[in-house]
Amino acid sequence: MGIMIFNMGGRPGQAVCKRLFERRGFHVNKLWQTKVIQAADTDISALVEIEKNSPHRFEFFMGLAGDQPICARTAWAYGEAGGRISHALSVYSCQLRQPNQVKMIFEFLQNGFQEISSSLDLSFEDDSVADEKIPFLAYLANVLKESSFFPYEPPAGSIRFRNLIAGFMKTYHHTPLTTDNIVIFPSRAVAIENALRLFSPRLAIIDENLTRHLPRQWLTSLNIENAETDQPSADVLTVIEAPRQSDLMIELIKKLKPQVVVTGMAQFEAITSSAFEHLLDTTRAIGSRLFLDISDHFELSSLPSPNGVFKYLAGTSLPSHAAIICGLLKNQVYSDLEVAFVISEEESIFKALSKTVELLEGNTALISQYYYGCILYELLAFQLADRHPSPERGCDKAETVEMIGFSSSAISVLDTAELSIDDKENSLLHMDVDQSFLPIPSPIKAAIFESFARQNMAESETDVAPSLREFIKAAYGFPSDSNTEFIYSDCPQSLFNKLVLCCIHEGGTLCFPSGSNGNYVSAAKFLKANIVDIPTESELGFKLTENALTNVLQTVKKPWVYISGPTINPTGLIYSNEEIESILSSCAKFGARVVLDTSFSGLEFNFEGWDLEDSFRKLNLDLRVCLLGGLSLKMLAGGFTFGFLVMADPCLVDELYSFSGLSKPHSTVKYATKKLLGHREQKAGNLLDAIGKQKQILGNRSKRLKETLEGCGWDVLEPCAGVSMVAKPSAYVSKIIKLDHSYKDASVYEAKIADSNIREAILRATGLCINSSSWTGIPGYCRFTVALTDSEFEKALDCIVKFKDIVF
Repeated sequence: MGIMIFNMGGRPGQAVCKRLFERRGFHVNKLWQTKVIQAADTDISALVEIEKNSPHRFEFFMGLAGDQPICARTAWAYGEAGGRISHALSVYSCQLRQPNQVKMIFEFLQNGFQEISSSLDLSFEDDSVADEKIPFLAYLANVLKESSFFPYEPPAGSIRFRNLIAGFMKTYHHTPLTTDNIVIFPSRAVAIENALRLFSPRLAIIDENLTRHLPRQWLTSLNIENAETDQPSADVLTVIEAPRQSDLMIELIKKLKPQVVVTGMAQFEAITSSAFEHLLDTTRAIGSRLFLDISDHFELSSLPSPNGVFKYLAGTSLPSHAAIICGLLKNQVYSDLEVAFVISEEESIFKALSKTVELLEGNTALISQYYYGCILYELLAFQLADRHPSPERGCDKAETVEMIGFSSSAISVLDTAELSIDDKENSLLHMDVDQSFLPIPSPIKAAIFESFARQNMAESETDVAPSLREFIKAAYGFPSDSNTEFIYSDCPQSLFNKLVLCCIHEGGTLCFPSGSNGNYVSAAKFLKANIVDIPTESELGFKLTENALTNVLQTVKKPWVYISGPTINPTGLIYSNEEIESILSSCAKFGARVVLDTSFSGLEFNFEGWDLEDSFRKLNLDLRVCLLGGLSLKMLAGGFTFGFLVMADPCLVDELYSFSGLSKPHSTVKYATKKLLGHREQKAGNLLDAIGKQKQILGNRSKRLKETLEGCGWDVLEPCAGVSMVAKPSAYVSKIIKLDHSYKDASVYEAKIADSNIREAILRATGLCINSSSWTGIPGYCRFTVALTDSEFEKALDCIVKFKDIVF
């Protein structure tokens, strides 16, 4: 089917001719070959010139009998001397692999992305690699072509991806799961660490194969006394390593009575369910929570091997004290591209794990979810739909002794923190997320696609450090040298949380100005950091001032000062060069460490940036300041995220690396990031023009939102940059709102409006999600983000007006 026959002259070389087809997705078979005499009147001097200026060598022969190829220069000399030269003539049979998908790829490239077509390489030595990569490239091409932005996805992971995992489990393993049983994490290591932080057990027994990325302090602590008490330590978590073999693991569990067990299974034990059932019974009997890792036994295949865990789950629901962890690493193309998922059929565990992702990681890389989702989709398309209803599963009715619950800090934060609102139907308007839904500029789409289309990337092509060094110097005057460490993550939030852990380990106090990122403050509380609030004043736009900072630093030991700038999140105001220099001067005076968060900057309406080089030199700040940043908002890249941390203190670097469970960006992300930073450094017109236009859109929207809010009785603090602004619902406080049909659940709703319920009231009345003062940290002020699609921004403005009409 679809076989083409080509007669090809062999002057470029047989390997070149063959690869010409292979790079475009053809399976090539040479049917026949001969030699033909080169016409005497053909001038090959142009080929000689090409060889002179490149390493390529053309392929000729001396006469028809010659069997050793000669280059164009030799052939030209031989011909000039009267010799007869020939070249090969070959007949190739070419069949296009997966023609429909390849067609989609080239349609995308022809739609304004011709410049990256040379990077596309669809040649594969292994058909299984081609079967995996080509469908994904086609899917990615279709997403980038048809969608102008990456959609909002809940912190628990892409709904489509979770549906595909559930579908695969049901179709191939007869295990009826739903999206509400599955939480997505960046990696298995991150999932394990987050679960342990959620419960904070005094003692955990963990499979020795799963401890490599856990914090060093957990593995060196021996504080296991009183491990059986009902009062787990708030600060000390001891991890005991155990062998994977289940009988030895169970013996340790019975003797040490840990509160949490994390283990895998040996290959010979994974075939039947008996070892899993034994682990369930043992942990249940002593009140341990069990997290079972099945990563080594989970196969993305149309013929998966027997799996004892899935055999059990096909007939019996997962007990409330147990959860399944699975890291997806077994793909044919990218050995280091990882996503993990956790299965729990206990609703409270699912919700809590979803919130820990939001607090500690920010999100799981969306394109990584797309990749594995594409594999699962292909596997599900391979199967016929099962028309029979799923058999009823039995329930685990065994009595369970009292289990360890969530840690006190986790309960406090999860109950009070203002996190994302559950939106299964995708019907809400989100003015409460730091993500751009504006059209993604074409250069960013090109960089994303090229990063996956390339093969055999050199290490230098994914080394982001040189480009970042130039970027932070140009944008902020931030100095760096050979001793400066650059650390990367999928999201700036996970890097911030590692800094919080360093602060805690150092015995420091984290100082937040009133009016800081609510998720960051909640995450620091979740991690049990000692936090101090620095007062800010409405007359100064809730900016941090030198006087206010000095008053606090005088009373704090080992201070760590968090500063969002140049753009301040959530207010959208800007610290000038003089303002930030005075703040840094105060920090230097008291020996404070500084976390300078630039991840919400880069979208200033009329601002050239900072130049801090002189300040760093005068104040000797190199070792005291950590620069945190990200590129998603700067480039308006939506779901494409990249976080970085720049630090020079070697002791702090070592400390941070001791908390090793970072969700590190994949090589494709680093390639795309380096490409985009290169465009910015070279002042490439397409990218800068696109970002400039979108800055203008954001500025205009901020003005329109300000006018609408003020017209509806809000006091607005006008922003100068970014995607967010704050406003106070002065006219609404103490008003009564009555709803016969709440937008959220169609129930009756009545409340007296206050700071504590303004978010809930607006959501129930209109379906608009905003952040209240509990998130902004500014009494009475709510936050609105403006980087929505055109249609949703208009709907959001209508919702604000609608809310006024309902209340008044």
